[in-house]
Amino acid sequence: MELYGYGTIIPARLDATFSALADPTRRAILARLASGDASVAELAKPFAMSQPAISKHLKVLERAGLISHSLDAQRRPRRLEAMPLAEATEWLERYREFWEKSFLRLDDLLEELKAKEKKSARPKKRGNRK
Repeated sequence: MELYGYGTIIPARLDATFSALADPTRRAILARLASGDASVAELAKPFAMSQPAISKHLKVLERAGLISHSLDAQRRPRRLEAMPLAEATEWLERYREFWEKSFLRLDDLLEELKAKEKKSARPKKRGNRK
């Protein structure tokens, strides 16, 4: 059953994704991970915050399924997980289609109004005088 336009997307997972994406630090972390795996220390480097603060952001991203980690000797590199982003994109895509259709209807209305304006702006023909 489709509820509120979710289709096969699980609403709780979508909520977790958007909640995680709401923070600019977490979005920056995801952007960094898009170029490859990184340790917590590497992820913390560009931010003016403590490593424990970065770890809290990482936990939010992990709970949302947006990142994962593996054990590599002493490192625990984080990796971007794209599936939740794909699901969010799929959900947003429906609204893009809605807006495109709305804009097409608006374009049609504007063309109709321009045609009416052009028609009413034509000078009226006078009768032939000799």
